[in-house]
Amino acid sequence: MISDSVVARDIKGKRREVPRSEMSFRASVYGVLIDNQRVLLVPQWDGYDIPGGGIEVGETTYSALKREMFEETGLDVAPNLSQILHVTEDFFIHPTDGKYYHYLLLYYPCSLIGGTISDAGFQADEQEYARPAEWIPVSDVDKLNFYNPVDSATIIRAATRLTSSES
Repeated sequence: MISDSVVARDIKGKRREVPRSEMSFRASVYGVLIDNQRVLLVPQWDGYDIPGGGIEVGETTYSALKREMFEETGLDVAPNLSQILHVTEDFFIHPTDGKYYHYLLLYYPCSLIGGTISDAGFQADEQEYARPAEWIPVSDVDKLNFYNPVDSATIIRAATRLTSSES
């Protein structure tokens, strides 16, 4: 039996019970881009996140990942959907609108095609808390603060191994 409420977390990790009837379901996709032992991350608040976001209704996962990577980084990428890195779900209270979400999160490796790092594609709320993407040495990822429900460092290292084995 499905409960009338679920326990959701906010950005600081605080958990509280929220009504299931007020939740929105959202599939989202994230791209791990490794180049020269560096990973591309988006600074957010006082931490980082792997670039990505929601898949729109009727949009393919491939198209959504290309779009989200471009919007959040300014770079054109080639997603590798045959090598999924991680899948999880999250019950989350969004920090900018306070709405409740049930997320399905998909993480894939990407290859760089081209472009220049830019924040021109940020949505209005992203402009409030995010800054332009940065290349961070993979060796530093364990020291970073991430705002997501996954072990980002482990996902990044998995993408690094995959990238190394393809070379």
